[in-house]
Amino acid sequence: MRLPVQLVASWRLLCLMWHIARGFFTLVWFFPRWSAFQKNKAIQAWALDLLAHTAIHLEVVGRPSVEGSTLLAANHVSWLDVYVILATCPCRFVAKSEVRQWPLIGTLATATGTLFISRQSPRDAVRVVQQMTEHLRQGATLAIFAEGTTSNGLQVLPFHANLFQAAVSAEVPVQAVALQYQDRCTQQPSLAPCYIGDDTLFGAIWRTLTAPPLRAKLSFGEPVLAQGFDRRRLASAVRESIVKLL
Repeated sequence: MRLPVQLVASWRLLCLMWHIARGFFTLVWFFPRWSAFQKNKAIQAWALDLLAHTAIHLEVVGRPSVEGSTLLAANHVSWLDVYVILATCPCRFVAKSEVRQWPLIGTLATATGTLFISRQSPRDAVRVVQQMTEHLRQGATLAIFAEGTTSNGLQVLPFHANLFQAAVSAEVPVQAVALQYQDRCTQQPSLAPCYIGDDTLFGAIWRTLTAPPLRAKLSFGEPVLAQGFDRRRLASAVRESIVKLL
């Protein structure tokens, strides 16, 4: 006997909330005592479990750069994007300041070193680029969603070039990351995980949980050396790489 979709989704939602709460507990009680390596492993395992709770299969094409500092630049489709990337490689994100106010998720993002940017303030963009540059020079891997907002995943919006200045200043490579969500059975694009327009966070989560089983496909391009580029040309080159990967 097959259980109703709403009942299965409700159970998954409870499991998801419990998983997020456990992540918060781990951050408070264990992270202060753990090494950076232990933290990265725990974050990756937690992200993989989150995808399992939402019945999402992860498919990875290519490999993230593992040699030195890298700026990852991805298209942005869903509330799941951060966790899909974290399940694949350790990194710190640059996120809009509103994420900091999200219940529990905002606390998790802050504790894992997310850099927050106010999209309405050009001065704040300068501050964040300076922070990013310092982190990249110190060997960090950072990730940005260069469109500045989410799309339906069927096309790539124009890129904002400002944050690419950090890679140019730090002289580190940029790696394109293409995100897609598909129906696992038909392999057709799925709009269920999208978080766009007037969508609420809960609405996007519930639509994901009630959808047929999904696949998150994460494709890595070849790293592009920032030397010789200005930020606009670099942003354009990386966007073109994502379009080809999709």
